[in-house]
Amino acid sequence: MDTIFALATARGKAGVAVIRISGPCAWLAAERLAGVLPPPRQTGLRVLQLDGSALDEAVVLCFERGKSFTGEEVAELHIHGAIATVSAVLRALGDIDGLRLAEPGEFTRRALENGRLDLAQVEGLSDLIDAETEAQRKQALKVLSGAVGSLVDGWRAKLVRAAALIEATIDFADEDVPVDVSPEVLELIDCVKAGIAHELRGVSAGERVREGFEVAIVGRPNAGKSTLLNALAGREAAITSEIAGTTRDVIEVRMDLRGLPVTVLDTAGLRETEDRIETIGIERALERARAADLRIFLLDGADVPLIAPSAGDLIVHGKADLGAQDGLAVSGKTGEGVDTLVTLMTERLEGQAASASVMSRERHRISLMDAVEAMESARNEVLRGSDRAELAAESLRQAARALESLVGRVDVEHLLDEIFASFCIGK
Repeated sequence: MDTIFALATARGKAGVAVIRISGPCAWLAAERLAGVLPPPRQTGLRVLQLDGSALDEAVVLCFERGKSFTGEEVAELHIHGAIATVSAVLRALGDIDGLRLAEPGEFTRRALENGRLDLAQVEGLSDLIDAETEAQRKQALKVLSGAVGSLVDGWRAKLVRAAALIEATIDFADEDVPVDVSPEVLELIDCVKAGIAHELRGVSAGERVREGFEVAIVGRPNAGKSTLLNALAGREAAITSEIAGTTRDVIEVRMDLRGLPVTVLDTAGLRETEDRIETIGIERALERARAADLRIFLLDGADVPLIAPSAGDLIVHGKADLGAQDGLAVSGKTGEGVDTLVTLMTERLEGQAASASVMSRERHRISLMDAVEAMESARNEVLRGSDRAELAAESLRQAARALESLVGRVDVEHLLDEIFASFCIGK
């Protein structure tokens, strides 16, 4: 493999910048610049120079093969974060034969190829880098720690045991093997199915924690939706006017509610209209409102047309500053009731997030469903009798392969380019 290098910290002026080198010539390249290297996993202060020209003072750190992030020999140069200094050191490394600049995500891809991370952990690392809220950080860290792989290994072990029992009846029918293994096989299948079913119920919530929840404010024109959005955002995110139908498109504001990523949507007022542009806005409002995880129905004394509240939605009376209202009432102008509304929103979304699985992507859901389908086929074959044992065993192997695809052991080569395209250079 080539020896690669890249800036591992963010570009721009900083106190410290870290340049990572990985590959068979990593230590040689570091030694070329820093002289005698410190022992592995111990730091040493060195003057970096190339061909007698001083580049910078740096803290040098080395990792031996098999014990680094990538699984290869790795050297890190912790240098001063001046843009000119970083450029000079990168240029010097580029002048060394056998080294090249890393591609986006190449360090992490090597960690996958060398068995340091599985595919789910790679996704967890990507999510951790992108995490904006506490809930996202916790979920990503759990995935990065190997939670998905632990689940898969447990399920796979049970399926392998079930397949082995079935195959024993085929290959060693005349030896001392239990004649009827179907009760244990069925028990193992049902146990794995129950575990997968539990995770499947939480995939949607896990995806929401990773990508963010959506809360739509819906109501009639001029009900105060945009004013409420501005109050929630703490800034003038939407234009407000006494003229009905001012909001024509969906306006989005990103928020952090107790660590949950939430996007609040201000939608066009819902009413029957002949205005073509307003009609398009209303259609978009209905589409986004139906897809939202939570809807806030802002009433102005009448029911909201065109869409009905679902269980868990919040019914709120607007313009509380103009007079007393029954139930929860808010005023975007004065802030009355806004804190209570935020608390209720948070509680509703926390209830949804509580069921979140470590499986948080559509490919996870598809793999789990494929495994369940294969196990159901295996179960049916077992119930049909011993003459269907070979078909049952093959279905169990298919289920195991579907689970293995979750962590990248089989049939995922086509996914790798897409996954690593989202990584930055240096990671």
